[in-house]
Amino acid sequence: MNGLEKFFAECAKAVDAELDALLPPAETAPQNLHAAMRWSVLAGGKRFRPALVLAVGQMFGANRENILKTAAAIEMIHTYSLIHDDLPAMDNDDLRRGRLTCHKKFNEATAILAGDVLQTLAFRTIAEDVNLSDKIRVKLIIEIAKSAAKMVDGQQLDLEAEGKQISVADLETIHQNKTGAMISVSARAGAIIAEASASEFAAITDYAEKLGLLFQITDDLLDATQTTETLGKTAGKDAQAEKATYVSLYGLDEASNLAKKIAAEANHDLNKIDREVNLLRELVEFILNRKN
Repeated sequence: MNGLEKFFAECAKAVDAELDALLPPAETAPQNLHAAMRWSVLAGGKRFRPALVLAVGQMFGANRENILKTAAAIEMIHTYSLIHDDLPAMDNDDLRRGRLTCHKKFNEATAILAGDVLQTLAFRTIAEDVNLSDKIRVKLIIEIAKSAAKMVDGQQLDLEAEGKQISVADLETIHQNKTGAMISVSARAGAIIAEASASEFAAITDYAEKLGLLFQITDDLLDATQTTETLGKTAGKDAQAEKATYVSLYGLDEASNLAKKIAAEANHDLNKIDREVNLLRELVEFILNRKN
């Protein structure tokens, strides 16, 4: 296990324990709703977004104890977005993280409500975090709420673009919102908790914006080249739905070249930060070369 793999494993263990404690027990009424929440949140995964919160926060000197609840809250928001994204009215998918999607395991109404509760529980978690000052909690809630709204904007734009020819600028707008916003705020949240300087905050924001774009490009490449078994979700869905993707606009080779270019730009942004940034560089390489 290399350093990054060890970091992901440690983060997943810590975040999963936090999520398990924050989520209502499945036995608590209404049982079906709480079981659906736990089914989706505790389905595994790399916990990339909370790991990014932890990586940035710890790099800038914050204690892990002060970061964990915010990291868990961001994972709740991410999971709520996946639950809703998989619904028949959206992407109509049967698999997520290698098992049935929430609406397939339970039903559509319960899946919608599970997503709703996860979003509200996320903000409650941050609001009640006694490890953070009132000022930091308010700033986190504002930043994350703005980014969650951008994510929804991106989803709407993505749906409207299906079956249409759109420009590269329009595609970037979709994914800066749909995918990039919550990745970017994950890094910024860590910097907020650590009370990074203004220049550090600006640099980590630039880095995280590139990271979000890179994540989407590689996601598009994986959907076009990997199997359902490898991805843990239905492969080839983008082409079937005639979605606008970096592969559909650029082709596989050019999309791959673009990913390498964005990765180099993200690494360049890290040069502006006078801290130990090797872990953040490893995150860039991980996304660039990921297989699922």
